Amino acid sequence: MTTQSKFLDSTQLAERLTNRKNTIEGWRVKGIGPRYVKIGRLVRYRIEDVEAWLEAQTRTSTSQARV
Repeated sequence: MTTQSKFLDSTQLAERLTNRKNTIEGWRVKGIGPRYVKIGRLVRYRIEDVEAWLEAQTRTSTSQARV
């Protein structure tokens, strides 16, 4: 796996999560989305951080509290 393939940009993450890019950016501003890396002006998401964030979002019940 190349270094470039270990990262997603906001558009790629939005596509992967079937969400809008604006939603991903809003999560980033609010601090509720996956961890990200700033490289100059660029925002990139490590695939392992996205997978860890998704795992943390897993619930077994609608009444289960957010972590």
